[in-house]
Amino acid sequence: MRAERNNLAEMIAQAQGKKPASLVIRNVSIFNLITGKIQRGDIALCGDRIAGVGGPYRGERELDGTGLTAVPGFIDAHVHVESSMVTPFEFERCVLPHGVTTAICDPHELANVAGTRAIDYFLECARRMCMDLRIQICSCVPSTSLETAGAVLGAEELRRYAAEPLSCGLAEFMNVPGILTEDPEVLAKLELFRNRVDGHCPQLIGKALDACLAAGVRNCHESHTLAEAEEKLARGMQVLIREGSVARNLDALLPLITVGNSPFLCFCSDDRNPLDIAETGHLDHLIARAISGGADPLAVYRVACWSPAVHFGLSDRGLIVPGRRADLVLLSDLERCQVAKVLKDGVVVDEQRFAARGVPPDPSQFLNTIRCGEVAAEQFRVHSTRSRTPVIGIRPLSLLTDFLERDLPLVEGCKPCLPQEDIAKIAVLERHGRNGNIAVGFVKGFGMKSGAIASSVGHDSHNLCTVGVSEEDMALAVNALRETGGGFSVAVNGRVLDLLPLPVGGLLSCHDFETVAEELRRIHAAVKATGCPLETPFLQLAFLPLPVIPSLRITDRGIVDVEKFAFVAP
Repeated sequence: MRAERNNLAEMIAQAQGKKPASLVIRNVSIFNLITGKIQRGDIALCGDRIAGVGGPYRGERELDGTGLTAVPGFIDAHVHVESSMVTPFEFERCVLPHGVTTAICDPHELANVAGTRAIDYFLECARRMCMDLRIQICSCVPSTSLETAGAVLGAEELRRYAAEPLSCGLAEFMNVPGILTEDPEVLAKLELFRNRVDGHCPQLIGKALDACLAAGVRNCHESHTLAEAEEKLARGMQVLIREGSVARNLDALLPLITVGNSPFLCFCSDDRNPLDIAETGHLDHLIARAISGGADPLAVYRVACWSPAVHFGLSDRGLIVPGRRADLVLLSDLERCQVAKVLKDGVVVDEQRFAARGVPPDPSQFLNTIRCGEVAAEQFRVHSTRSRTPVIGIRPLSLLTDFLERDLPLVEGCKPCLPQEDIAKIAVLERHGRNGNIAVGFVKGFGMKSGAIASSVGHDSHNLCTVGVSEEDMALAVNALRETGGGFSVAVNGRVLDLLPLPVGGLLSCHDFETVAEELRRIHAAVKATGCPLETPFLQLAFLPLPVIPSLRITDRGIVDVEKFAFVAP
C-alpha cells in the first residue's frame, strides 16, 4: 500500500511555499546525517515526498514536533520475516511502530518448504503492505546438498525473478563451497543477479573471501569477531551488524561503528522473534545499545538509515532532504532511540493505516506441510561401536558450534545420553514426505535434566528437530507437532506440557504478533521444567540443522563437519 504521490509542479510550488504543503511537521529538531548537525525547523511533505526542510512552511495539515527529533526511517538490511513467526502483514504491525520503514527480506524459510509459491506469496504481500518490504530472491533452496528440503530451486526457477522491481537481488548465498569449486549451477545463479548478491560468509578470509567478492557477493551478516569483520570491510564487503534473538554480534563489532566506516556498515535483525521485539525492541534497541556503548550517534544513524539505502540502491530514502521519500521517525530521545511517532510515505503509522491495507493474501496454501510418519522412541536409539562419539557443542546466543568428541558408554548395544554431563540426544527427521530420513546424534549445552523439546523450525530445510534426554519424550514431542501441523512442543515424563502451533508452513502462526509473543513467553516457561536454562531454546535448536555455519551440525542425512563440507563417519 503506497500513499498517492503528488505531481512535480505541486512539489515545486510547495517547496517554495507558494502553496500549502500536504503536511507540515512544525518546530521539530532535524538530524542531518550529512553534516551531523541538528537544526530546529519545519519539514514540509508533499504526498509521499519531502518538499522542504527548515521553513517556515504552511500546511493543509500540521503536526507539532516540539520536543521531538526527526531521523530517516530505519532500514533492516537483512531479515527473515518467518522468524517473527507471523505473516508479513503482522510482521509490519510489529516492527513499523519501532521505526523500521524498509526491510530487505529473504523468504527462503518458507521457500524451503514450498518453493516458488513462497516467493510469489511474499511478493504479493509486499505489494499491499504499508512498509517497504524488498523481497530478495532465494539463492539456496536447499542451502546445501547435505540435507533434504521440501523444494529445490535452480537457476531456471529463479530466472523469472531476475528483473523483479520489488527485489534488490539474490538473497544470502550460503553455498560458499559451490562458489569456490565453480559449480555450474551456482555460477548460473550468480550470472542472473550479477553483482546483486547478498552473502553468508562465516569465518571466511583470504583468497576464499576474495573469490566470493569476485563472484559478486556484496555483503555479509555472519561476522562473529572484530578481526573477521575488519578483513571483510578492508576488502570492500559491506558488513551487516546483526542483533537477532540468537545471534548477537553488536558487542563484538561495536568498535567498527565510526563515522569513517559508517558508509560500509548496516544494521540487521536476521532472525528476531516477537517476544524479544515486545520486550526490548527491534532496530531501535540496536541503535540505542550502539550509542550507549560509545558509538557516535551520527555514525549509528547513518548505519541505520543512509548506508543501507545506498548499498541496496534505494536512492529515494535515507536522508531528510528535499525530494526524498517521507519515511520519518520522530524520537523523544535521540540517544536512547525512543520512538514517539513514525511516518511512512508521509502518512502517520497507526492502526487506522494498517486497517486500510484490506484483506491480506491467503496463506492457507501452506497448511498441512508435516508429511512424516508417526515416530517411536526406538527410532532415537544410537547403535554405534565407535569409541569417540561426535558431540555438537552449542554456544549460547551464537550460531557457531564446537566439534566435540566424547567416550560414551554402550548400554545394551546403544549409546545413551548423559544428562549428568549435559549431553542430550538430538534428532532431525525429514518432514516433507520425500524419503523419511532420521538422523540421531548428541549435543552438549542444553542443560536438560528430563524431557524433550521439538520444533518444525529447523533452518533452512525446516525438517523436524528434537533434543532431549528421554527417547520416549522426544517421540511424544515430535508426534504432537505432526498432529498440529508444526510449531514448538515440550514433553516431560510422558506428557506434553505445552504446544505453540505454527501451522503455516510449519513456520508461521495464524494469530497476531501480540498473541504469539505471549505464547512464546508461556512455552519458554514450560521448557524450564526440563532444566534447560537457555534464553531462546527453540531458536538455539533451530539452527543446529544448518550445515553452512561452523563447526558441527546435524541434518536429516547425518552429522556434518561444516569445515570439511562432509558427513562425519558413523
